[in-house]
Amino acid sequence: MALNCGIVGLPNVGKSTIFSALSSAPAEAANYPFCTIEPNVGIVGVPDARLARIAEIIPPEKIIPATVEFVDIAGLVKGASKGEGLGNQFLSHIRSVGVIVHVVRCFENPDIVHVTGKVDPAFDIEIVGVELALADLETVEKRLVRAEKLTRAQEKEVAKSAKAAIPLLEQLRTALGEGKPARSLGLSPEQKALLSDLQLMTMKDQLYLCNVDESGLTEFLEGKEPETVSRVRVIAEQEGSEVIVVCGQLEAEIAALGSEEDKRQFLEEAGLSESGLDRLIHAGYRMLGLRTYFTAGPKEVRAWTINAGEKAPQAAGVIHTDFEKGFIKAEVYHCNDLFELGSEQKVREAGRLRIEGKDYVVQDGDIMHFRFNV
Repeated sequence: MALNCGIVGLPNVGKSTIFSALSSAPAEAANYPFCTIEPNVGIVGVPDARLARIAEIIPPEKIIPATVEFVDIAGLVKGASKGEGLGNQFLSHIRSVGVIVHVVRCFENPDIVHVTGKVDPAFDIEIVGVELALADLETVEKRLVRAEKLTRAQEKEVAKSAKAAIPLLEQLRTALGEGKPARSLGLSPEQKALLSDLQLMTMKDQLYLCNVDESGLTEFLEGKEPETVSRVRVIAEQEGSEVIVVCGQLEAEIAALGSEEDKRQFLEEAGLSESGLDRLIHAGYRMLGLRTYFTAGPKEVRAWTINAGEKAPQAAGVIHTDFEKGFIKAEVYHCNDLFELGSEQKVREAGRLRIEGKDYVVQDGDIMHFRFNV
């Protein structure tokens, strides 16, 4: 799976504003459709309070956070699966991402044109969902034709594999033809692996990002969810998807502030413990199956990104391929041990530091030092 999140939605829902706030790098935003044609890519630091706490105990020259990639993809319209609004080009960009962040407009503003003429989150979601399903349907139908031909192949294994795929492809064709996403079928990991090369967009995990105005955010924070957000939540619960509520305009103002202290004060005055985009970053990171381990020393305290379930040699390889090739052992303790005991020396004295080998599955929050020989 690609290790990035694609931001999708209809035109003028606030995608580019949100992307710019995320990456603190302005994406072109305007009050007309198809402003964003080529996807903008932003490498975003993952907020992690543990990193600062480690640096307080083991002071470094620099602190380096983990990162995750977000891609701002142009607005889809009805008919995108048939090429409307440069749809084929935009759909290809969606195929290449790991997780879909679907921005849904949940605010009224007469100065910002809505592509369908009215604010209706459920209708907007249906348009995007149907277009993705129709595009996937075309892909599945082409594969079905190919699979049926391969059942007559002389190579027995090829024919056997094609015959096994046909019932699954037919099941997908039925669901997609009804506008249902492929992920709604609840396929097993083995079935998903069989279809991985199809890059089905509706198989990807999806998160709904409700873009509200400031009054809508205030309402939400007071526990009175705006009706537009509630409609999105009903759909998300049916799909097993997550919902995050943000005010894109407010997030843009926060991102424009110079210092972290100014941002913290702004959030406090707005009644927020963290920004909506921080919640989005954390959710995207988690949905991509990513985890964090740390290295700590006088030169730097750094967060490193690995896939959940990876073992110590693979974690070492993230730093340098030579570390993985020459891996011997890893010194490991958890950051919570450091926070509790107050120094690495005390962690050692308490017997919390362990020597782990090649089969050790790295845990989120581990602090590691690698022994290797090249």
